[in-house]
Amino acid sequence: ASLPLLQQALKALEQALTQLGERAEGLKRCAVRATELRQRVMRWITPDAELAEQGEGGLTEMVRWVELTTNHLLLHASPLSGAEIFRRQVDARPRAWILTSATLAVGGDFSLYQQQMGLQQSDAVCWDSPFDYPKQGLFYVPHNLPEPNTPEHTRAVIEAAMPVVRAAGGGVFFLFTTLRAMRQAQELLFETLRREHLDFPLLAQGEGSRSALLERFRQLGNAILVGSSSFWEGVDVRGQALSVVVIDKLPFAPPDDPVLKARLDAMQRAGRNAFMEYQLPQAAIILKQGAGRLIRDEQDRGVLMICDNRLISRPYGRKLVASLPRMRRTRDEAEAVAFFNNTDVTLLPVRVPQLPPRRGTVQATFEGFAVGKVLVHHLVGIVAQIVHAQRVIGLDHDE
Repeated sequence: ASLPLLQQALKALEQALTQLGERAEGLKRCAVRATELRQRVMRWITPDAELAEQGEGGLTEMVRWVELTTNHLLLHASPLSGAEIFRRQVDARPRAWILTSATLAVGGDFSLYQQQMGLQQSDAVCWDSPFDYPKQGLFYVPHNLPEPNTPEHTRAVIEAAMPVVRAAGGGVFFLFTTLRAMRQAQELLFETLRREHLDFPLLAQGEGSRSALLERFRQLGNAILVGSSSFWEGVDVRGQALSVVVIDKLPFAPPDDPVLKARLDAMQRAGRNAFMEYQLPQAAIILKQGAGRLIRDEQDRGVLMICDNRLISRPYGRKLVASLPRMRRTRDEAEAVAFFNNTDVTLLPVRVPQLPPRRGTVQATFEGFAVGKVLVHHLVGIVAQIVHAQRVIGLDHDE
């Protein structure tokens, strides 16, 4: 009931400012802004073509929610699914589409991404990694950690990680799933470093832009960086500046997210298993993104440490582990510490699979996280450039 009243008030404001706009240019601009604001509220209340695209099944279902802050009222609207919208874009003009990423698939399975994008009939292929993960990396899950939803979990993460941090001589990312845990970890690390007289610079998300923090992290060479979602993807630090990635818990999306809740409810109404079909694969992709910060080229070495016993204790943990790089695994702290005494690295060649000889949509994922340029043959000269690429597969120019 409040939103129609808001519309009426904006309409009255718009009319008054329009009349006064003849006297001053500033009031005229205010009248235009009032009109735009009223129209936005109207579109949010009654979706039109901008919020609900016409599809084969009628109007695209929208999820709406209101967010209140100290000084703002935010009206959000998001499609329940973008599959039909994107599918129409693909079908509108016949052309080749190539979608590439290190994290499109979960254990080689593209089902989740294909459903989200409406591309169930497209071809998909995975490339093997050029990295020798068993020698370059170690995957460590500590023993005896408290449950991840308990208050003492963050402190236990820091305590379990410190022996590895000391052995590595710094060069550590701590990646957290919540800002609250990140801030608590920052305080705990500050206290620990001061108490143990460890000269590792401590950086934290929010102290500057991401690019500035990363540049400083690289230059310092032995820093500890504490971050949340901003540092789980799109971050590239090579060499000895980054030797350890610590992830506090499995990155399941918060259940109170309005869009997620609506999508899970829709899947349950359809008789589908929302956890296994959506939440778990989504968490596996995000986990893989976080793990991918560690090994960025053939010379990198390091320890991936995930501080969540659910990887071991829950049946679904096997699926999450299978989505990660194939590093040696351990639960032994001594083995994780001893890893930094071994510096042998072996390089492996890249194996390129044969692609289907036809026009259409091809999805590709690169298990090495930093592969190179990819040309999909027999399609219309599209080259996908993978960020921070060092290795070239096929041609390195437009056909």
